[in-house]
Amino acid sequence: MEPVKILFAEDDVNLGKVLTTYLTGKGYHIDHATNGEIAYEMFCKGDFDICIIDVMMPLMDGFTLAQEIRKLDKKIPIIFLTAKNLQEDMIKGLSIGGDDYITKPFSIDVLLARIQALLRRTTQQEPEDEVVQLGSIVFDKKRQTLTIQGEEKKITTREVELLQMLLDKKNDVLERGYALKKIWGDDSYYNARNMDVYITKLRKYFKSEPSIQIINVHGIGFKFVM
Repeated sequence: MEPVKILFAEDDVNLGKVLTTYLTGKGYHIDHATNGEIAYEMFCKGDFDICIIDVMMPLMDGFTLAQEIRKLDKKIPIIFLTAKNLQEDMIKGLSIGGDDYITKPFSIDVLLARIQALLRRTTQQEPEDEVVQLGSIVFDKKRQTLTIQGEEKKITTREVELLQMLLDKKNDVLERGYALKKIWGDDSYYNARNMDVYITKLRKYFKSEPSIQIINVHGIGFKFVM
């Protein structure tokens, strides 16, 4: 079983080292970022189970970082760490998508308990369906197939990954840069052209299903409309 991956955004280097060492010793995998912009880049490229975010950070503050993360992933648990203990700050943090809010100074054992509680809550959710009915077309993620008008068609790993990301954002916008970093590792011109080819191929697969469209959202990304 792979270790739980935590994105930890904290500009205090000493606290960062202490928490990273402690949580690593408890079996977690930690990616530590020292400012909000680095944390956002890490999130776009990585595959995390939970985020721990300091509010007061340079370049991009924790509230802004959380809002950007929530545009891309509405489900990942987010814990705020902050020295700001005003009620309005706590309300703001929770209202923009935070799941928990811990004020400094805090007990590391309490933080660990909060992490474990949030992870239990999210892992108890319904597992992702391996087989999905999309109008008249059946998508089997595990077998990497689409069944179109009774004919089973094998699709590539990249096509599976891209289609799943579109489905996760169904009727909402999948941002181009986010998809490129998640699937291809960076958003270079070459990879962008590559992704356009895969989008064209996916559109051809769904051409026979009138209830489904994959549309361009100019300058932003794509939307799987069903």
